[in-house]
Order: sequence, then C-alpha cells, then structure tokens
Amino acid sequence: MIYITDTISIEEKEIKETFIRSSGPGGQNVNKVATAVQLRFHVLNSPSLPEEVKLRLIKLAGRRITGDGELVIVARRYRTQEKNRADALERLVELIRKAARRPTRRKKTKPAFAAKQKRLADKKRRSELKKQRRITRFDD
Repeated sequence: MIYITDTISIEEKEIKETFIRSSGPGGQNVNKVATAVQLRFHVLNSPSLPEEVKLRLIKLAGRRITGDGELVIVARRYRTQEKNRADALERLVELIRKAARRPTRRKKTKPAFAAKQKRLADKKRRSELKKQRRITRFDD
C-alpha cells in the first residue's frame, strides 16, 4: 500500500513498472543494463482515487496521459534501477498529492476608492501633458 494523503492510498498492483534502456552517460553499462523505469498508472480505472482527484490529475499530467487515461512516468535520472524506481514512484505520489489539493476559489474584489481616485488623477495629468505637446494655431 502506498500512502499519498490521509484519505488517499493506492495499492502496488495498480502500478505497472517496466525497465528500459536509458540514454546518456554510463558507458557500456547503458548499452547492457535496463536501468530506466517506465511507470504506468491507470488513472481512470483506479478505485483508490475520488472522481474529482482523477479529473485534476489528468489535467495536471498533460502529455504524460495516454488516450485511454493511463499516466506514464519515465525515470532515467539515476544510473541504478532502484533509484530510478524510487524516483518514478516519488514523482507519481507528488503528482497525486498536487491533484488532491482543492484549488482555492478566487474572491472577487473591487478596487479601493483611493486607487480609483489615483488612477483618474494620473489619467488627467497624462492628458494635460499631451495637451501641452500639441501645436497651437492662431488663425487671424
């Protein structure tokens, strides 16, 4: 069982891990050992997540979500399988934690009276300045 928040936890069997060859530094080791981890978590079929969390998770994940609602996280930061597994799992947990937080609603506010007065005074000052730049014609 993987604990995400006080109310949300997912089972290990909901997560599929496959090991792939990593790119980057590592010499011959990179060519021989599959150290990168591809973690897959089916968001839409998960019984552990509430619906609202699923929707926010899909929005947060962006391009990491496949067409059928599967979240794919690839971890290849480290040179060992164990560290990459831990990294992928940590990233999944952090993403679900972010999705579990309800966004705070914006409270509509009006500008203060003094702010309105200042804005109007600044507009008036700017208008006067531009008026002074105009060419005046004296028609006789």
